[in-house]
Amino acid sequence: MIKHFLSTEDWSQQDLNQILNEAGYLKEHPIQNNLAGKSIALLFLNPSMRTRTSFELGMQQLGGTAIVLQPGQDAWGIEFESDVVMDGNAEEHIKEVAGVLSSYVDMIAIRAFPAFQDWQVDRLDHKITGLAKHASVPVINMETIIHPCQELALMMTIKNHLKTVKRKKFVLTWTYHPKPLNTAVANSGLLISSKFGMDVTLLCPNKHYLLDSHYLDTAQAQCQANGANFEISHDFETAYADADFVYAKSWGALPFYGDPKAEFEQRKQFKHFRVDGAKMALTNQAKFSHCLPLRRNIKASDEVMDADYCVALEEAENRLHVQKAMMLNLMNQPINM
Repeated sequence: MIKHFLSTEDWSQQDLNQILNEAGYLKEHPIQNNLAGKSIALLFLNPSMRTRTSFELGMQQLGGTAIVLQPGQDAWGIEFESDVVMDGNAEEHIKEVAGVLSSYVDMIAIRAFPAFQDWQVDRLDHKITGLAKHASVPVINMETIIHPCQELALMMTIKNHLKTVKRKKFVLTWTYHPKPLNTAVANSGLLISSKFGMDVTLLCPNKHYLLDSHYLDTAQAQCQANGANFEISHDFETAYADADFVYAKSWGALPFYGDPKAEFEQRKQFKHFRVDGAKMALTNQAKFSHCLPLRRNIKASDEVMDADYCVALEEAENRLHVQKAMMLNLMNQPINM
């Protein structure tokens, strides 16, 4: 059976810890040769800086080859829907794309944001599930409606600073942004923190900014399984109080999904959700992070971003190490540590 990396929900905490442990070793010993002769195709349907750089460089440091493809730009556009008459812009169906690439490379990774038109459609994540269905090699999620690679980098960063993470308070806070963004990193923040048994608090302006019920229910269930707490808050003081780790992200309100003008009428009231020094002072000397990119003095103040407790750059670096360890896992090439 082919092993994919589509969501951390499909992986046990033990298996994720193995990846994180190997990532720690790779951080100290970056140049390896375990994937010599192996290759990966990186399909980017959306822009990237950290993801593209870390995957290309990571594969190179492991002795392998990465091939970057941008469907619709330097590669043919792809149709992902089944049973359609392909009279639009797409030139190839995912069945053929998956089949051809599987015959060339050893892994396929895809970055495919949702269409931002109908959440009931987008929440099915049909692009990556279609690729995984038709591929005969491991498929990696480089961000769709979740971002499991970012999850690994986040947990590696948390563990580095908090050591024991179980029952430590993790606050996922909504932040202002001038436009509604993907919920992927927020969804993933809930998944990984609850998977590792942290006490998780979701802080957002009101019920409109609650995440999809699947991720709320999964976080609740995973916290409960670990004897931890999951809470939803709309109050700064109670949410930030005694926090050990604060993670910030902006996302769009799902009730207004596909209607950015109506959504803006909601979000323009909440510019005060920016992370600043006063809010961080309420915590238990918490670390702060963000997946990046981040608009300074919109999402978080200069004071926060330049503080010693900000570990966003460390988290970004850890993307390189965790992705290398994850690719080695998928290729059954463990590191001799």
